[in-house]
Amino acid sequence: MATLQDIGLSAAINIISALIFLVAFAILRLQPFNDRVYFPKWYLKGLRHSPTHSGAFVTKFVNVDWRAYIRFLNWIPDALKMPEPELIDHAGLDSAVYLRIYLLGLKIFVPITLLAWAILVPVNWTNSTLAKSNFTYSDIDKLSISNIPLGSLRFWTHIVMAYAFTFWTCYVLQTEYAKVAAMRLQFVASEKRRPDQYTVLVRNVPPDADESVSECVEHFFLVNHQDHYLMHQGVYDANKLAKLVKEKKGKQNWLDYYQLKYSRNQSKRPMMKTGFLGCFGEKVDAIDHQTAEIERLSEEIAEEIQRVRKDPKSIMPAAFVSFKTRWGAAVCAQTQQSRNPTMWLTEWAPEPRDVFWNNLAIPYVSLTIRRLIIAVVFFFLTFFFMIPIAFVQTLASIEGIRKRAPFLKVIIDEPFIKSFIQGFLPGIALKIFLIFLPTILMIMSKFEGWLSISALERKSASKYYIFTIVNVFLGNIIAGAAFEQLNAFLNQSANQIPKTIGVAVPMKASFFITYIMVDGWAGIAGEILRLKPLIFYHLKNFFLVKTEKDREEAMDPGSVGFNTGEPQIQLYFLLGLVYAVVTPFLLPFILVFFGLAYVVYRHQIINVYNQEYESAAAFWPDVHGRIIFALCFSQLSLLGLLSTKHAAQSAPFLIALPVLTISFHLFCKGRYEPAFTKYPIQEARMRDTLEQAREPNFNLKGYLQNAYVHPVFKGDDEDEDEDFMNKLETDSVIVPTKRHSRLNTPVPSKVSAGSSPSLPDAVIHEH
Repeated sequence: MATLQDIGLSAAINIISALIFLVAFAILRLQPFNDRVYFPKWYLKGLRHSPTHSGAFVTKFVNVDWRAYIRFLNWIPDALKMPEPELIDHAGLDSAVYLRIYLLGLKIFVPITLLAWAILVPVNWTNSTLAKSNFTYSDIDKLSISNIPLGSLRFWTHIVMAYAFTFWTCYVLQTEYAKVAAMRLQFVASEKRRPDQYTVLVRNVPPDADESVSECVEHFFLVNHQDHYLMHQGVYDANKLAKLVKEKKGKQNWLDYYQLKYSRNQSKRPMMKTGFLGCFGEKVDAIDHQTAEIERLSEEIAEEIQRVRKDPKSIMPAAFVSFKTRWGAAVCAQTQQSRNPTMWLTEWAPEPRDVFWNNLAIPYVSLTIRRLIIAVVFFFLTFFFMIPIAFVQTLASIEGIRKRAPFLKVIIDEPFIKSFIQGFLPGIALKIFLIFLPTILMIMSKFEGWLSISALERKSASKYYIFTIVNVFLGNIIAGAAFEQLNAFLNQSANQIPKTIGVAVPMKASFFITYIMVDGWAGIAGEILRLKPLIFYHLKNFFLVKTEKDREEAMDPGSVGFNTGEPQIQLYFLLGLVYAVVTPFLLPFILVFFGLAYVVYRHQIINVYNQEYESAAAFWPDVHGRIIFALCFSQLSLLGLLSTKHAAQSAPFLIALPVLTISFHLFCKGRYEPAFTKYPIQEARMRDTLEQAREPNFNLKGYLQNAYVHPVFKGDDEDEDEDFMNKLETDSVIVPTKRHSRLNTPVPSKVSAGSSPSLPDAVIHEH
């Protein structure tokens, strides 16, 4: 059990680590040759030019202005200076609202921390329960609810504080939900024209023996949306083609590297081995080999384009359908299209940058099976992962080391080593185990078949959050192996589970304090240093870069990473709300995390991150829902804890809290969530009217023509690409019907110029 001394040593290590990272960043960012690493966003926007292009030779690499080093901490006020409306214009609404999650943490926990330390800490401290007991305890436990005697009237203080914390949290959540919903509606109403505002993704198009998918889609929408349908873009299975293009790009990078190497030393041609990882196989001329490989891939790409063009199996029963107005798109996206609710499924198309093209080739009928498989796999991953975590946590304890390595007893009994093991090692061990988890969860989400990058990140975030609760939170609170825990929960009555968790919560406060310092202090400070992008940029710059375009591609601005960042934040919300009443000593560590993370990520969003997509803060309902879950969990765990403290008279008053919290959540869900899932028809009509008045002659069809063409068909290095684009364009215009019934073709074909009866005539004719 970690003592205050152990916590102090851990805090010192993590504070020193964080300061080293921050000072290193502050110095490295001033050097001209690192400018593209720490300010890539401004380069991508064309608003910043490299300082290495001018001045003396030394000043191209090192900043010799001593005054800059005096002001090396200016990045902090600079990060806070940009107002939120300007930040939205600069980085998008997603990034601005993501930062509001950290602000939300500060808004919730600053008053809670002050109130808890002013009231609960004195109430807990002024008891001698632990001192009179035979239990092993630390000074941290004396500040917790564990120091209150059984049946004491002082538990009423904790219950009143639980109500106060709940009401304050709900008030802040409701205020923030209303604010973000208003920001989203304003952003959607004021932002520039985008293809996804006019486009709907249609899936599960029913097969037709007489018509192709493209003809079937066109005729359906000409009948059912005849006044608003504009065009459509077919969906093709181009995954194999995309792999070939990616492979060719990799070969081109190697060719550039070898050519640059040869240009620096023309006395010797570069050589390479053709086997595994370039370590085995025949030794050949590197430039000739890579050139031959590129030529081979170019031929395969041309053949694959022809196959995609001609093979009916490459055409998926789906399409991006564009409309003349936002109103028309909104009506189509938010209504059922046919009697059979499983056919002609419509949803808002993601913006082109947000489309995950690989998953468009997955048949719709297989999605349910895929998601069921992943649900089972995720269940076993979650519980099996607890085994190595529990093993490592055991090794990272004094008792575990004494048991498995008794010869180290003399060393680990040293006060400094003992404090290091108890106060630092468990947190860093858990952090290392979680490094590979996001990649695994993203692969699982891709297998499920989600169609946009934003949806993939949100689904991965949900899995990460569940995993974090089970393994990081419950897994560390409740001792035992994975299936022992599962068996314990399954074989006890439901009302015993809160008691089990509630009793264990105060005992693990010290572990979570060390975890917060490792992950939330040093980890966040390490994020701003960008050590990995810094090393990779200079390696690419030395070995691969020949032109300014190459140098721009060598930059790795990255993005916020919602799939990993948001679940991490939610863990801190959970810890703060659970321990606010039980062990208030933990709260200041939470505040440091939220404050430091807000400053760091604001700087990164302004200067570094280049967001891959814009979902207009579609993730906020998930954020709200997880905080509500954390609030209910904290209430139930406190109820379970008090039920073991002989507080039979006071504990039942907590039962109302989860009911009130869930009722509040349902109110917010009904009041604000529609702003994140639906587009108001009124807003759509208003936007359409304004734009038609401002730009009556705007060529919308030309604007949308190639917006949803697969990126591999937009390359400049293949002559066939242009031909294929023309083929796609032809697919989007009206074609002669091959149906025996004319009901679905109410207007003349622009290709055949043949006549078709108007819709009323067709209906009369059929009757």
